[in-house]
Amino acid sequence: MVIKVFLASSSGSTAIKKKQQDVLGFLEALKIDFTQLDIACSEDNRMWMRENVPGEKKPANGIPLPPQIFNEESYCGDYETFFDAKEDNDVYTFLGIPPPEGFKKRGEVEEPQEGEGEGEDEKGEDDQPMSEVEEDLMSEDEEELRQLEDEDEAQATEEEEEEEEGEED
Repeated sequence: MVIKVFLASSSGSTAIKKKQQDVLGFLEALKIDFTQLDIACSEDNRMWMRENVPGEKKPANGIPLPPQIFNEESYCGDYETFFDAKEDNDVYTFLGIPPPEGFKKRGEVEEPQEGEGEGEDEKGEDDQPMSEVEEDLMSEDEEELRQLEDEDEAQATEEEEEEEEGEED
Protein backbone atom coordinates (compact mmCIF):
# COMPACT_ATOMS: atom_id res chain seq x y z
CA MET A 1 0.00 0.00 0.00
CA VAL A 2 1.36 3.35 -1.02
CA ILE A 3 0.00 6.56 0.42
CA LYS A 4 -0.09 9.24 -2.27
CA VAL A 5 -0.10 12.90 -1.33
CA PHE A 6 -0.98 15.21 -4.18
CA LEU A 7 0.53 18.66 -3.68
CA ALA A 8 1.51 21.77 -5.58
CA SER A 9 5.20 22.63 -5.31
CA SER A 10 4.73 26.11 -6.71
CA SER A 11 1.55 27.19 -4.98
CA GLY A 12 1.23 30.92 -4.39
CA SER A 13 -1.05 30.29 -1.43
CA THR A 14 0.61 30.34 1.99
CA ALA A 15 -2.36 28.44 3.43
CA ILE A 16 -1.96 25.59 0.92
CA LYS A 17 1.80 25.45 1.56
CA LYS A 18 1.23 25.20 5.33
CA LYS A 19 -1.38 22.48 4.92
CA GLN A 20 0.95 20.51 2.66
CA GLN A 21 3.81 20.88 5.15
CA ASP A 22 1.54 19.76 7.97
CA VAL A 23 0.49 16.59 6.15
CA LEU A 24 4.00 15.68 4.99
CA GLY A 25 5.59 16.46 8.36
CA PHE A 26 3.02 14.38 10.23
CA LEU A 27 3.41 11.38 7.89
CA GLU A 28 7.20 11.61 8.23
CA ALA A 29 6.93 11.83 12.02
CA LEU A 30 4.84 8.65 12.08
CA LYS A 31 7.32 7.03 9.67
CA ILE A 32 4.53 6.26 7.20
CA ASP A 33 5.77 5.57 3.68
CA PHE A 34 4.23 7.95 1.17
CA THR A 35 4.81 9.36 -2.29
CA GLN A 36 4.53 13.04 -3.17
CA LEU A 37 2.87 13.71 -6.51
CA ASP A 38 3.24 17.27 -7.77
CA ILE A 39 0.23 18.61 -9.66
CA ALA A 40 2.07 21.82 -10.58
CA CYS A 41 4.69 20.02 -12.67
CA SER A 42 2.63 17.18 -14.08
CA GLU A 43 -0.62 17.55 -15.97
CA ASP A 44 -1.14 13.77 -15.62
CA ASN A 45 -0.97 14.04 -11.81
CA ARG A 46 -3.33 17.02 -11.82
CA MET A 47 -5.90 15.27 -14.02
CA TRP A 48 -5.66 11.97 -12.08
CA MET A 49 -6.22 13.78 -8.77
CA ARG A 50 -9.18 15.79 -10.09
CA GLU A 51 -10.81 12.72 -11.65
CA ASN A 52 -10.40 10.54 -8.56
CA VAL A 53 -11.63 12.89 -5.83
CA PRO A 54 -15.26 11.79 -5.29
CA GLY A 55 -17.90 14.28 -6.45
CA GLU A 56 -19.32 14.84 -2.95
CA LYS A 57 -15.82 15.78 -1.73
CA LYS A 58 -15.18 18.38 -4.43
CA PRO A 59 -15.64 22.07 -3.61
CA ALA A 60 -18.40 24.14 -5.23
CA ASN A 61 -16.17 25.09 -8.17
CA GLY A 62 -15.45 21.39 -8.82
CA ILE A 63 -11.67 21.74 -8.58
CA PRO A 64 -10.14 20.11 -5.48
CA LEU A 65 -7.12 21.89 -4.02
CA PRO A 66 -4.03 20.17 -2.65
CA PRO A 67 -3.18 18.43 -0.48
CA GLN A 68 -5.35 15.45 -1.44
CA ILE A 69 -4.51 12.05 0.05
CA PHE A 70 -5.01 8.60 -1.46
CA ASN A 71 -4.13 5.05 -0.46
CA GLU A 72 -3.19 3.62 -3.87
CA GLU A 73 -6.37 4.32 -5.90
CA SER A 74 -8.60 4.74 -2.84
CA TYR A 75 -9.45 8.31 -1.79
CA CYS A 76 -8.69 9.06 1.86
CA GLY A 77 -9.50 12.76 2.04
CA ASP A 78 -8.35 16.36 1.88
CA TYR A 79 -6.54 18.43 4.50
CA GLU A 80 -9.64 19.04 6.61
CA THR A 81 -10.48 15.34 6.93
CA PHE A 82 -6.80 14.57 7.57
CA PHE A 83 -6.70 17.22 10.30
CA ASP A 84 -9.86 15.81 11.92
CA ALA A 85 -8.36 12.30 11.89
CA LYS A 86 -5.14 13.67 13.36
CA GLU A 87 -7.04 15.44 16.14
CA ASP A 88 -9.01 12.24 16.86
CA ASN A 89 -5.80 10.16 16.87
CA ASP A 90 -7.32 8.16 14.01
CA VAL A 91 -4.82 8.76 11.18
CA TYR A 92 -4.16 5.08 10.52
CA THR A 93 -7.86 4.40 9.98
CA PHE A 94 -8.12 7.53 7.81
CA LEU A 95 -5.25 6.27 5.64
CA GLY A 96 -6.62 2.72 5.54
CA ILE A 97 -3.45 1.19 6.95
CA PRO A 98 -2.89 -0.90 10.07
CA PRO A 99 -1.39 0.94 13.04
CA PRO A 100 2.04 -0.12 14.26
CA GLU A 101 2.27 -2.71 17.00
CA GLY A 102 1.67 -1.18 20.40
CA PHE A 103 -0.27 1.80 19.03
CA LYS A 104 -3.09 2.84 21.35
CA LYS A 105 -5.92 5.12 20.37
CA ARG A 106 -6.73 7.98 22.72
CA GLY A 107 -8.72 6.73 25.69
CA GLU A 108 -7.45 3.14 25.47
CA VAL A 109 -5.77 2.07 28.67
CA GLU A 110 -2.81 -0.25 28.60
CA GLU A 111 -2.23 -2.51 31.55
CA PRO A 112 1.14 -1.68 33.09
CA GLN A 113 3.83 -4.31 32.66
CA GLU A 114 5.92 -5.43 35.59
CA GLY A 115 8.30 -2.63 36.53
CA GLU A 116 6.22 -0.01 34.74
CA GLY A 117 4.13 2.69 36.29
CA GLU A 118 6.65 3.45 38.97
CA GLY A 119 7.40 7.09 38.30
CA GLU A 120 5.48 9.96 36.96
CA ASP A 121 5.14 9.77 33.18
CA GLU A 122 4.20 12.78 31.11
CA LYS A 123 0.44 12.99 30.82
CA GLY A 124 -1.60 13.72 27.73
CA GLU A 125 -4.75 15.83 27.55
CA ASP A 126 -6.83 12.98 28.97
CA ASP A 127 -4.43 12.40 31.92
CA GLN A 128 -3.26 9.12 30.40
CA PRO A 129 0.51 8.56 30.13
CA MET A 130 1.72 9.60 26.71
CA SER A 131 3.38 6.98 24.51
CA GLU A 132 6.81 7.67 23.05
CA VAL A 133 5.21 8.26 19.65
CA GLU A 134 2.80 10.82 21.15
CA GLU A 135 5.69 12.53 22.97
CA ASP A 136 7.72 12.62 19.75
CA LEU A 137 4.74 13.92 17.78
CA MET A 138 3.96 16.53 20.40
CA SER A 139 7.52 17.85 20.40
CA GLU A 140 7.67 17.68 16.58
CA ASP A 141 4.31 19.46 16.34
CA GLU A 142 5.56 22.13 18.74
CA GLU A 143 8.74 22.52 16.68
CA GLU A 144 6.74 22.71 13.45
CA LEU A 145 4.45 25.30 15.01
CA ARG A 146 7.47 27.36 16.09
CA GLN A 147 8.88 27.15 12.55
CA LEU A 148 5.58 28.27 11.04
CA GLU A 149 5.37 31.15 13.51
CA ASP A 150 8.97 32.14 12.67
CA GLU A 151 8.15 32.02 8.94
CA ASP A 152 5.03 34.15 9.48
CA GLU A 153 7.04 36.62 11.55
CA ALA A 154 9.78 36.80 8.90
CA GLN A 155 7.20 37.31 6.17
CA ALA A 156 5.49 40.09 8.16
CA THR A 157 8.85 41.81 8.74
CA GLU A 158 9.66 41.52 5.05
CA GLU A 159 6.30 43.03 4.09
CA GLU A 160 6.82 45.90 6.54
CA GLU A 161 10.25 46.61 5.06
CA GLU A 162 8.78 46.61 1.55
CA GLU A 163 6.08 49.05 2.67
CA GLU A 164 8.70 51.32 4.24
CA GLU A 165 10.74 51.25 1.02
CA GLY A 166 7.60 52.15 -0.93
CA GLU A 167 6.92 55.11 1.34
CA GLU A 168 10.50 56.40 0.95
CA ASP A 169 10.19 56.46 -2.85
